Amino acid sequence: MGAAGGRPGFYLGLGLALASSAFIGGSFILKKKGLLRLCRRGRTRAGQGGHSYLQEWLWWAGLLCMGVGEAANFAAYAFAPATLVTPLGALSVLVSAVLSSTFLNEQLNVHGKIGCILSILGSTVMVIHAPQEEEVSSLESMAEKLKDPGFIVFAVCVLVSSLLLIFVAGPRCGQSNVLVYVLVCSAIGSLSVACVKGLGITLKELFSGKPVLKEPLGWVLLVCLVICISVQINYLNKALDIFNTSVVTPVYYVLFTTAVMMCSAILFKEWQHMVLDNIIGTISGFLTIVSGIFLLHAFRDMPFTSNLLPLFLQQGRADLHATWRSTDRHQSCQHQPLLSSEDKGSQSTEEEEEEGESM
Repeated sequence: MGAAGGRPGFYLGLGLALASSAFIGGSFILKKKGLLRLCRRGRTRAGQGGHSYLQEWLWWAGLLCMGVGEAANFAAYAFAPATLVTPLGALSVLVSAVLSSTFLNEQLNVHGKIGCILSILGSTVMVIHAPQEEEVSSLESMAEKLKDPGFIVFAVCVLVSSLLLIFVAGPRCGQSNVLVYVLVCSAIGSLSVACVKGLGITLKELFSGKPVLKEPLGWVLLVCLVICISVQINYLNKALDIFNTSVVTPVYYVLFTTAVMMCSAILFKEWQHMVLDNIIGTISGFLTIVSGIFLLHAFRDMPFTSNLLPLFLQQGRADLHATWRSTDRHQSCQHQPLLSSEDKGSQSTEEEEEEGESM
């Protein structure tokens, strides 16, 4: 933990990130409910290129909820590093999974519950070990970071790969592979986080009295942010319309977090100020989250029964049941006579008759 850990701004950014996860997790449910209502009415689905969801109030409620969450997320990036804010998006996976099982009848089995717990634990570890220093604190330094050759190469790779996914992979396997549209959202989302960070710095300087409105960089970042968010909304709607919410949300989180951490490491170079134990803790926390998301996604339709237990546990369970049965029989033999009094009487009568006949 850095020296900046006692700053009120750090905890304000942490609280805003937590609120953002709650709103964004709920927005997935509202959007999915709106898309399901449109499907029941026979409207053209979003996965088939339709935009009738613009006439559904539930979808707009979900968009408003996501807007509030993104606004809180926007403010959080202005007060805390991206390496801290982004991993807390795992809580939106938890919120979405719980609400999906409640309102969308999407079952959350034992594996999913364990995955949610692992996601929370991994996020906690990442928060503990995340850097608390702000590498970029002015618009001038942000402009210098954006001119870095490493970030330029990263941005070009993101744009080219997104275009290939949209125009080549999308028509071929977008309806059958959840990764196509989610990868587009995640890759473009990493650039939107960079824009959000720059606009947050712009607003902070504006409130401090600096003439940042005359700087073209702030307006360029605003236009880029609008374009990135529009692309994310469009392809996220397609993914939600085709696939289950319990599938889209965790996969989107893993890919989005990975892309943002890469962008943050290249652009803001926050990892350069981290000691070895914090680096190991951050990576371990992220891998724990990925493991939890994998449990939540890969085994979502698998019921948890005794047949899934290892053989030695199944044998022990069978032996335990056998012990209980033998104990019950032993107790019943101790507390009940072998023959009732009437049976004893009839048995003695039969024995006497047999003796008389033999004589």
